Amino acid sequence: MSYKVGTILRVEGSLLIIIAVSMLMPLTIAYFNNESDAFDAFLLTISLCIVIGLLSRSLVSLSRQPLKNRDGFLIVSLSWLTVAFFGAIPFAASGAMDSFIDAFFESCSGFTTTGSSILTDIEVLPKSILFWRSFTHWLGGMGIIVFITAVMPMFGLTGQLMANYETPGPTKDKIAAKYSDASRNLYKIYIAMTFIEIILLKFGGLTWYDAAVHTFGTVGTGGLSTYNDSIAHFNSTYVELVVAVFMLMAALNFNLYYISIKRGISNFIKDEETRFYFFIIGVVTGCIAVYNIVFDHFEDMGEKLINAFFQVVSIITTTGYMTDDFDAWPTFSKFMIFALFFVGGCASSTGGGIKCIRILVGLKLVKRGVSLKIHPNRIAPITINEKELGSETTIRISNFLFTYLIMIVLGTMLLSINGFDFMTNLSAAASSLGNIGPGFNLVGPTMNYAFFSDFSKLVCSLLMIIGRLELFTVLVLFSRNYWYPDSVR
Repeated sequence: MSYKVGTILRVEGSLLIIIAVSMLMPLTIAYFNNESDAFDAFLLTISLCIVIGLLSRSLVSLSRQPLKNRDGFLIVSLSWLTVAFFGAIPFAASGAMDSFIDAFFESCSGFTTTGSSILTDIEVLPKSILFWRSFTHWLGGMGIIVFITAVMPMFGLTGQLMANYETPGPTKDKIAAKYSDASRNLYKIYIAMTFIEIILLKFGGLTWYDAAVHTFGTVGTGGLSTYNDSIAHFNSTYVELVVAVFMLMAALNFNLYYISIKRGISNFIKDEETRFYFFIIGVVTGCIAVYNIVFDHFEDMGEKLINAFFQVVSIITTTGYMTDDFDAWPTFSKFMIFALFFVGGCASSTGGGIKCIRILVGLKLVKRGVSLKIHPNRIAPITINEKELGSETTIRISNFLFTYLIMIVLGTMLLSINGFDFMTNLSAAASSLGNIGPGFNLVGPTMNYAFFSDFSKLVCSLLMIIGRLELFTVLVLFSRNYWYPDSVR
């Protein structure tokens, strides 16, 4: 197998330089807050990233051969491992976390926008460390490779090829002739959304710092907060609604934002996935709110409605922010929340999970299967937005759904080695693979992952990356045929 070593090293080197530049903000915060340990840790990491990055770019040259599919798989997977590894150094070097595995887990959780944490007391950490922890959400939300192709088209790489293995969703809508142009268009929307939410949260009484870090977690659908009780800390209906609305917006297809700006808002209304997404939110919110209100004898109805809406949006968008402990809700409501673990946001959004489009296609396949049992000779194509899906696309979606469930089973089995209860292990595996954050029982919304062994933390970290990269981008690297494509089996 022929690897484009020069191209791969230049990509990773450029990525390290971007990470170094991104750390200048927390470095500045550490300086002005006299956080000497954190300052030294960021300075060390920035120096390492710049030195290794410049050496990687200067000592090798781009391959003259075009990148192939197998190169894209390797580059994207290595890129996420690279940012997770170097992003973890400030956590470990500053003493904020007890071990590098803990730091790596937290970094993976941040960049993959999962929002799980091993921290038992968040508020004692330096502000600069917490800022970096939340900023990793923003960097990872739109995608590491998408970010590279947006700001550094001079790589001389095929951005579309690499982004195909990172962009969430079964289809990649093309909104510009060059992928670098498309990436910049999407980032303009992403940045605009970020600034608008920061301003709105500032109007809600938050400091600029709190507004920024919670916005990073919202638009990146990450959910790591600077407070132990998450969004509930602010005790503000206004703040909860602002965060909920922007979580909802961030999990919509970003391509549709661009298309709607150019051609009108009706494109959102016409989109089947968007309608399905809002339908799920409305139905599940209504069911949970009504059940919780009746269960508690009609007490605090307004609060229960808002809490239901917030937690439904938080889970389906895979953000993981919390205003109420849903693990303490009645069993029916908890089941409804758990069901959302297997849905996720829309394609080409910052949300994780299976994605609404795949669930919608899966339901249509079930409907067609029932119909063909009754009318075997009937022609029943699967359509989305009045366009027929090819058999190859439906097969890919079916394979994804099956593989997703298999990965949850395997993840649960590996986590069960610790000996903890079944629901803890199952929800931790599903939450990690879906990039959700909180789970149930020992990993519930008021708990954390600190009690897991180092082995289990690494399993969760790997599940986070696999889930963020849509499974097959990473799983293909474990194939013998990937490394020896010309071998005869």
